[in-house]
Amino acid sequence: MTPTLVPHHPARDWAEIQERMLVPLYEAVYDRLEVGPGSRVLGLGCGSGLALLIAGSRGARVTGVDRDHARVELARERIREETGHTVVEGGPADVGSVSHEPFDVITAFHASAERGRDLAGVTHLAQPGAAVVLAGWGPPERCATASVLKVAARLTGWRPAFRDDLEDVVARAGLKPDGSGRVSCPFGYADPDSAVRGLVSTGDFDAAIRATDPDQVEKEITEALQPYVRHDGTVWMPNVFRYLIARVR
Repeated sequence: MTPTLVPHHPARDWAEIQERMLVPLYEAVYDRLEVGPGSRVLGLGCGSGLALLIAGSRGARVTGVDRDHARVELARERIREETGHTVVEGGPADVGSVSHEPFDVITAFHASAERGRDLAGVTHLAQPGAAVVLAGWGPPERCATASVLKVAARLTGWRPAFRDDLEDVVARAGLKPDGSGRVSCPFGYADPDSAVRGLVSTGDFDAAIRATDPDQVEKEITEALQPYVRHDGTVWMPNVFRYLIARVR
């Protein structure tokens, strides 16, 4: 019988296992936008703050906002607020209360319908022409993890954000599209247990867990991972992510 990983600590699992998988995406976006000294970056849904940390290491001043208390606490451990960086718990309205200078880069690396509403709520904090970046999964045929995400889709009807979804979010937020790109972000784990913890920490399986049973969801994820378990027990899933750049009018 497959062992059940309990108790889960999704925020810590995200910070320690999963978030690093997206570093190539963060770096590619920052390279393209030339984020560096003088940049002011706002991260929507900043999670445990790795993307902020990378932008800050380039010399940017960063502000992050997230509704998850545990992830905000982890981000604050990483981001030294006394150096001019800020991490806010809450939503877009809370950003305005702590930031009085316009942003020139706004990122939503984990795009969703809710994030689209967030974009509409913060564009007034950006300077004209500021870049807004959304990211989501690339074509399913180029994402090994798509087969694992089918567990959530089958149990609840949930589906990840693809290209058309990102463009819809940009349109609803009243932004002007200004280019896109694709980045290879393979997911690699020490073993299937780590893979389950990492994938559950993304939040993509939250609805399935609420609708069914955590043990059942973990069991089905473990089964879906089997084609990607290598001879040494590690798990390797090649993926492509897509990002969309838009501009504040």
